[in-house]
Amino acid sequence: MTSDPAAVRVRPVRDEDFDQWRVLYRGYADFYRVEQTEEAARLVWSWLHDPAHEVEGLVAEHAGGRLVGLAHFRAFARPLSATVGGWLDDLFVDPESRGTGTADLLLAALRGIGAERGWSVVRWITADDNHRARAKYDQVATRTMWVTYDMAPGSGVR
Repeated sequence: MTSDPAAVRVRPVRDEDFDQWRVLYRGYADFYRVEQTEEAARLVWSWLHDPAHEVEGLVAEHAGGRLVGLAHFRAFARPLSATVGGWLDDLFVDPESRGTGTADLLLAALRGIGAERGWSVVRWITADDNHRARAKYDQVATRTMWVTYDMAPGSGVR
């Protein structure tokens, strides 16, 4: 267990991180009960290394070299305010490292990236029943009043 946040640093993903990143990303998918194929995971990995793709990735690395967390994010346009914000798509901390400040470090890094890039906001969603994460998010961000909807493209409503 990583108990010293000073022993963890946040950095962009690197090519050699794939195996450890994959373990974390599988844990993230499992947490949300999402079946994720290896092909899908490799596609996301390719996005993270494609400078032309919008998705970027950070990892939290313990001093011993073990990855203990990840964050995937991207910029998004906010037409009503004529600004650009940052969208946090995925945030996951290895269960053994939860409660150690790793999530704080990943969120602080993302806040710093947002400030450097002039983003007007960093936004994300989480499951209503993800109580532990929501308790953390309540400490570092403001919960909004917005309700999220998903609509399938194509014909039909759902």
